[in-house]
Amino acid sequence: MDMDESINVLGGPLAPCSTRPLTGFFRDGCCNTSDDDLGSHTVCVLATEEFLESQKQSGNDLITPWPQYAFPGVKPGERWCLCASRWLEAYRNGVAPKVFLESTHKRALEIIPLELLERFAADDFD
Repeated sequence: MDMDESINVLGGPLAPCSTRPLTGFFRDGCCNTSDDDLGSHTVCVLATEEFLESQKQSGNDLITPWPQYAFPGVKPGERWCLCASRWLEAYRNGVAPKVFLESTHKRALEIIPLELLERFAADDFD
């Protein structure tokens, strides 16, 4: 698996998203991606209860731990590398979480316009 260059949506180096819980397609704490990442886990979000419940209802259960996959489950207030299409779905459903632009991979722009991501930009201190 050749990883794409670690560049964020702003054109700079991709900043880490989360190591607690450990996130990313490569489970490296960053929203890195490759052609093998069919879901494009490229958007670093700040999870909210409303967003997590909405995802669970639509078949993307991020709440329930899966120990066999070393997945502890995502809790409100945690950061997570989300599939770009799932973020867009949450936006259309009115529950889009805030996005950390410096931690969001540039490949997210293949699915989500930068202007839209910028409208949901989180402060680095959230």
